[in-house]
Amino acid sequence: MDNTILELKDFNVTYVNKYKKVYAVKDAGFKINKGDSLGLVGESGSGKSTLAMALLRLLPEKTTEISGVANFLGKDLTQMSQVELKKIRWKELSVVFQKSMNSLSPVHKIGTQVEDIYWVHNPKATKKEILDRFTYLLELVNLSSRVYNLYPHELSGGMLQRVSIALSLINNPKLLILDEATTALDVVTQGQILDEIVKMEREMDMTRIMITHDMSVVATSCNKVAVMYAGELMELGYVKEVLKDPLHPYTKGLLASFPSLKGENSKLEGISGFLPDLSKKYEGCIFAPRCKQAMDICKKKPKLIQLGNERAIRCHLYGGEK
Repeated sequence: MDNTILELKDFNVTYVNKYKKVYAVKDAGFKINKGDSLGLVGESGSGKSTLAMALLRLLPEKTTEISGVANFLGKDLTQMSQVELKKIRWKELSVVFQKSMNSLSPVHKIGTQVEDIYWVHNPKATKKEILDRFTYLLELVNLSSRVYNLYPHELSGGMLQRVSIALSLINNPKLLILDEATTALDVVTQGQILDEIVKMEREMDMTRIMITHDMSVVATSCNKVAVMYAGELMELGYVKEVLKDPLHPYTKGLLASFPSLKGENSKLEGISGFLPDLSKKYEGCIFAPRCKQAMDICKKKPKLIQLGNERAIRCHLYGGEK
């Protein structure tokens, strides 16, 4: 039995205007199975949010080119019409954006907005049915049912983000994308929400993509990780393996720049240099200008090498090309 929820093959996203093109996502490829929680991690500007927006087809069509395959439950998202996409958005494929609480209307109660959202896909639902469903979700994110009758301004930022997460789950989607959904929150609230997300995952048999630049979020709430740099996937694998034994120099650099709560104190090391200009095409490894282990062969573009046990790396240090 195939339990694949999402599979990307040679997935590309390019922003276009009359002056230039920006190659935001290049040849992305990975698979998410039912029950997986994939952490998509990398510096700001790596293409993580672009990838999420492209999957949902929320990028402006006139200024965006999308190619490759994004197979979601047996259907290619890149080939769907807007009518077909509307049927699955927020129902089978849902997303929580960073500061998504800003999308809530300040002049309507939470419950009124919940009803409007639910009726899009369930027009015959009663108000009691919606209340019961959302009350259950509020409990999962550690909120009281009284929130249903409050206005957004009566809630704190952390509470509003919890409401947004509950809203994204109201139709019990097959895949939930959380795009920096806890970044704007204080560390205590962030930890609480991550615990609640993991709890929901167990109770609702949820499959999730967690987009973040914070390795600790991946370590505590995901079972797989994909490391992204300048629009390219650099390393993929199970979290325990990648964090314990990182292979790609970029992954090692990310981990070295993050303090450890265990073991001896060590000096933090940043990754020197800056992200490349994504409006240019590069012949070799795009990370080479910042890599301490760069070699002559890095002038040639590396392929994504499959190492087994769902581990993969894009680096000449591990075999170069396929």
